[in-house]
Amino acid sequence: MKLIPTALTVAAIMFANAAFSADPADLQKLKDTGACVKCNLSGADLSGAGLSGANLMFANLELANLRNTNLTGAFLRGANLEGANLASADLTGAFMRGTYMVEVLFCNTIMPDGSVIYSGC
Repeated sequence: MKLIPTALTVAAIMFANAAFSADPADLQKLKDTGACVKCNLSGADLSGAGLSGANLMFANLELANLRNTNLTGAFLRGANLEGANLASADLTGAFMRGTYMVEVLFCNTIMPDGSVIYSGC
């Protein structure tokens, strides 16, 4: 009888990890081209990356670590940044129309207009 709850727990953990796991091919595409439209980069560790001018239109960046990332001039239209860590990121000049930003960590984050947000520090 104890096997069923254990199996359900294992299945739930596997599903949760799969749901927030970046596609390795998408990560490579971003690295090679600086663009990844409609890519799955959820949960990716992109901390400190140089993504200036990157095209991430409609990309899934849910729970991604973008701490200290240079996103100046990046194209993030329609991207999903739910739960992402944008602490100390630079978004100067980024295009973010339609970007989904719920529970995003902003701490010393430079916004597209040059203002700095310190919420969540």
